[in-house]
Amino acid sequence: MIRSQVEHLAEPIISDDRATMIAAAEAFMPAMRELVRAYQAFDSYAERHIRQLGLTPPQFDVIATLGNTPGMSMGELAEKTLVTKGTLTGIVDRLEAKQLVRREVPEGNRRSFTVVLTPEGEAVFREVFPIHVAHLKQRFEQLEPTELERLQVLLRRLREVFD
Repeated sequence: MIRSQVEHLAEPIISDDRATMIAAAEAFMPAMRELVRAYQAFDSYAERHIRQLGLTPPQFDVIATLGNTPGMSMGELAEKTLVTKGTLTGIVDRLEAKQLVRREVPEGNRRSFTVVLTPEGEAVFREVFPIHVAHLKQRFEQLEPTELERLQVLLRRLREVFD
């Protein structure tokens, strides 16, 4: 191929402006934008409160997930918190440094361990979890019960579409 033909292959098929216009015309785009904006608003609202409670959102997630359980393997915890195992290791390390969790090695299986809340971690869970649930409830109570039900059905359906 001659040079101009090769350079032509590297050019976008349509201009960026045209691509943006085409994407914006898709029927699902307004719904997708609202979903993203709703998630961002929820995330910001929840994160501010969790930080006021003295935790990071991932730390809160781990403590809330371990609360009222006998503990979990790192794999289970990663699955339930939707945090990768690599990231989870750092979170658990920091919670362990704060003496809120500990790693227990089960007898007969020294290759794995269970992450459990310490008594201090249990106390933090019992204190902050209901406070945060009440904080979220203030916003969700602004929706009618039928709206909440419809929202749940639609979100479940959307998840099924992507799974």
